[in-house]
Amino acid sequence: LAQRGPGTLRDSPPSAAPPAHWEINFPFSGIDFEIVIIDDGSPDGTQEVAQQLEKIYGSDKILLRPRAKKLGLGTAYIHGMKYATGDFIVIMDADLSHHPKFIPEFIRKQKEGNFDIVSGTRYKGNGGVYGWDLKRKLISRGANFLTQVLLRPGASDLTGSFRLYRKEVLQKLMEKCVSKGYVFQMEMIVRARQLGFTVGEVPISFVDRVYGESKLGGNEIVSFLKGLLTLFATT
Repeated sequence: LAQRGPGTLRDSPPSAAPPAHWEINFPFSGIDFEIVIIDDGSPDGTQEVAQQLEKIYGSDKILLRPRAKKLGLGTAYIHGMKYATGDFIVIMDADLSHHPKFIPEFIRKQKEGNFDIVSGTRYKGNGGVYGWDLKRKLISRGANFLTQVLLRPGASDLTGSFRLYRKEVLQKLMEKCVSKGYVFQMEMIVRARQLGFTVGEVPISFVDRVYGESKLGGNEIVSFLKGLLTLFATT
């Protein structure tokens, strides 16, 4: 969870035996920022790498805030917000699916329209998805079509998690949202529309996780459909 500006891990992924040298590449200067890392007891060496970066760049820039076990995405947001000190929060996946080069575009878009939320979209402009097979792409397109027809959210990509929020807006949305899994991201945008918050979009390239496995099975699809119908009935 990056806040007040971007900072990114560069080069190798976290591993049980991380490289001796790690580097953070800041896409631009002049932005006050901090990087809040929430790790839910992952076994891949993430905490060890974050600890190395904390020593190199200081605990004022790198804030490692681990939890003992996996407790869910929504609670991770709440946990991270407790330590974010600025006015804006950028949330992104740490598995390199979201490229940090888009963060400056998010910030420019926010300033351009004074938006409450800026969401990365795979389905607009030159946005896209890389690393998915045809089946996964068809499922994603179909799910997005259903959400557009049923929810009319005013945004082209509801299930993505690469977003910039005003901190107070994120706090209000977290108080309203009750969904889990893929539906959680959808509800965030739907509730934002209900509450009158403004949403801007930036086309992004999503690359299926470079390291580790990404799973989408029947249970996830059923949970998505149930959540979608619940949102349709309650919003």
